[in-house]
Amino acid sequence: MQPVDLTTLRAVCADLQHWLPARLETVYQRDRHTIALAVRTLKKQAWLTLSWHPQAARIALEPPPPRQPDTFTFSQQLHAQLNRLALVRVGLINPWERVVVLEFAPRPQEATQWRLYAEIMGKYSNVILVNAAGEIVTAAHQVSPQQSRLRPILTGQPYVPPPPLTAALPSGEIPFEQWQQQVSVIPGRLRQQLLKAYRGLSPALVQQLLADAALPPECCTTDLSAEEWRRLFDHWQHWLECLERGHFGPQFTATGYRVIPPLGAQAPSTLSIHEILATYYQNQLQQQQTQQLQQQLHQSLEAQRQKLIAKIEGFRERLAAAAGGDRQRYLADLLMAHAHLWQPGMTELIVTDFTTQEPLTIALSPEKSAIQTAQELYRQHQKLKRAQQHITPLLTAAEGELAYLDQVAATLATATSLDVLEEIRAELIQQGYLIAPDYYRPPTTPSPYLRYTTPSGFTVLVGRNNRQNDDLTFRVASPYDWWFHTQEIPGSHVILRLEAGDVPSDKDIQYVADLAAYHSQARASAQVPVVYTRRKYVQKPKGANPGMVIYDQATVVWGHPLSVRDCPTEIPSGGKPLRCTAGDRDGIMAE
Repeated sequence: MQPVDLTTLRAVCADLQHWLPARLETVYQRDRHTIALAVRTLKKQAWLTLSWHPQAARIALEPPPPRQPDTFTFSQQLHAQLNRLALVRVGLINPWERVVVLEFAPRPQEATQWRLYAEIMGKYSNVILVNAAGEIVTAAHQVSPQQSRLRPILTGQPYVPPPPLTAALPSGEIPFEQWQQQVSVIPGRLRQQLLKAYRGLSPALVQQLLADAALPPECCTTDLSAEEWRRLFDHWQHWLECLERGHFGPQFTATGYRVIPPLGAQAPSTLSIHEILATYYQNQLQQQQTQQLQQQLHQSLEAQRQKLIAKIEGFRERLAAAAGGDRQRYLADLLMAHAHLWQPGMTELIVTDFTTQEPLTIALSPEKSAIQTAQELYRQHQKLKRAQQHITPLLTAAEGELAYLDQVAATLATATSLDVLEEIRAELIQQGYLIAPDYYRPPTTPSPYLRYTTPSGFTVLVGRNNRQNDDLTFRVASPYDWWFHTQEIPGSHVILRLEAGDVPSDKDIQYVADLAAYHSQARASAQVPVVYTRRKYVQKPKGANPGMVIYDQATVVWGHPLSVRDCPTEIPSGGKPLRCTAGDRDGIMAE
């Protein structure tokens, strides 16, 4: 993820000058690393985001935060001190330091009472509130002397800016020969020498300078010709000139974004620096959160599955042992029938097997008679029989629970968006498989169903998790709709929407079967058995887990998931149905 560098901060501060002065109306903390300040001028209103996220620290105007309760202490402290004050100044504390200061006063003409420092420095980023006396009142996270001897951050202590870097300051007045000597004094990779030689540079900016100068990213200082040095110096001067004049042209690149327009660029950028930052970091953070949450859910789910599998194996072993109870009773019957043959002190008794009429040897204890041994065998038989009656429903419940977790695992494997993963986590928390974290906020708005259109124009809806499967089947679907699902394979519920009198064609049925196979655990298979029936023949057993149903009067068709792998997988809420071709294969129908 591309970090916010000094060039980006200068562009942000330059743009924020158009918002001064502004009144601070409220403070809202989006998450553990981000706060949003609601600022209003005479003509407009916006939310100014300050983030100290280790990979996405930034300051920018972003969309409004969600309407959820704010329970964070830091935002409440900021709101108590800064509410209704005027934001009178925004700027860097030093032209070459990545620390932005926001100054607040009762009115624009009055003295500053509070300063909010946003230190945008990667994993060391922080947001600190300082009073007029220069004392720290609160901070996003405090740093104790044990954590940092150089610069502890504690409430009540004077605010001390971060120590300055030791590299040279860039300047447009430095001649070419001196600049080249400063960069190449120690031979090495050019990008690393540029970062070491001067302040205010970032890896992304150096990479852009090299690309604009048509230089290889891994070139060394000893490999450059005089012409290449001069070309790189021209782009260096262009960067400094843009900083000096405040001429910024933010735009997206293949790997991130850039703030300084290329040398000689004529077309102005159509996006503001705030739109660039908001879009880039929201997308990057969402991808990061999606991957992390999917991995966490997968690990937790797999741990629960392994526990259940071990429990089921234990139940089956105990049932196998209990199945030997009939043998115990049979031996007891033989002993009772041949008790007259027993003599004191015998360790075995040879009897005639009722079934084979062959001699059968039964071990005895010298301390017990044949009748006592038979009674002991009868008691063992009754114990095993009771165990079998007790374990059988436990085994059935455990197998049903494992089938439910397999269903959740199938939906988790196909989930590609954060909102769907949040719904899966909420479902697991509600079912008792996960513990809600302290900062957890359950989703309030359900994500939209996946929507497709058959060759004949019928709408197809696909559930993306077990909760959606239940809602789709039992609340959305009508009695005329058809219900599709992979046969004995975890997967999504698929509904073919039909009106009274509608009759889907064989291509429509095959198309929906292909979709059901694709949205299942067997999506990588060549063909998958899919059952379909009228919605009215699908029922939910009492007390069943989400997504678990029973059905009858179903027909089986072979679905081909590979034929729909290039189809769109989701649409925005309220969007139009999407059409994709599932191929013209004819399904093999069977009752």
